[in-house]
Amino acid sequence: MDIWNFIQSKFEEDKKVILLTVIESEGSSPGRTGFKMAVSEDFDLAGSIGGGIMEYQMVEMAKKLFAEDFAPFIKRQNHNKEAEKDQSGMICSGHQVILFYPLNKIKHTNLIHDLINCLQNNCKKTLSIYADKIILDNLPIENQHLSRIKNEKVWEYHEQISYKNEIFIIGGGHVGLALSEMMRFLDFYVHIIDDRKDLNTLKQNRFAHKIHHIQYDNLDSFIPFGNNIYIVIMTHKHVSDKNVLKNLIHKNVKYLGLMGSKTKVKKIFEQLKNKSYTEKQLQKVHAPIGVDIKSETPAEIAVSIAAEIIRVKNKG
Repeated sequence: MDIWNFIQSKFEEDKKVILLTVIESEGSSPGRTGFKMAVSEDFDLAGSIGGGIMEYQMVEMAKKLFAEDFAPFIKRQNHNKEAEKDQSGMICSGHQVILFYPLNKIKHTNLIHDLINCLQNNCKKTLSIYADKIILDNLPIENQHLSRIKNEKVWEYHEQISYKNEIFIIGGGHVGLALSEMMRFLDFYVHIIDDRKDLNTLKQNRFAHKIHHIQYDNLDSFIPFGNNIYIVIMTHKHVSDKNVLKNLIHKNVKYLGLMGSKTKVKKIFEQLKNKSYTEKQLQKVHAPIGVDIKSETPAEIAVSIAAEIIRVKNKG
């Protein structure tokens, strides 16, 4: 969302912006489909389309475009010095196609406002970009991105605006605060859940998209299931950790983790086995949570949890 906030801030300064979007990538291209960068009329930058000499050249091209009235266009970049044309100057192989789209305050203020609002509320919309317009619509697409490129003049690009991955952090203490920051940085839609209303770390939490005050017994009906759902249990009580796990262990989600020492985890698992929970059910729980990096501080623990979640996410 930072790139859209950047564009909004430049509109408030009456500055034009050129949006660069990678609408196709292949091979070892450093810029993947969906990567974005904004270049403002006063030459400020936000985002990235892959970095290196290629990005530098594309930014310099964008800067020169402010001097003219141009229509949206796409530019291919081949990351191979033996390519016949459109060499990017990089040698990582593969290619990417970059869309240059001019934005201005008069035409696009409402669009940017709606995009920011959509992201804040995790709406289910699609950003559709054509040669003659850029809109937010309800076009259903199967994957996160959809590109149709016939040639340099005939193309279109669509992207799901809703966050692909949602994390539910159950427990809003110091580790929950640190993990909220980490997971928002990693582009997850972050929910914090706690049954305590006057918790200082909840008041400090400006990273979570949503903060929910819910009794833990009601979580089963509140948290959805799905391959894009990640759940982390880290309440302030051993008993509530166990009860939350009991209520959620049946859910078909991408990741279910329980924070605690080996002794605590072993005790909870033994108690659940005595309540007829199966070994197969318990095996799906990541516990003790996180990659073992001997973490001690809340920030270090958050890093270890985030690393484990990314490992699970990227396994597909």
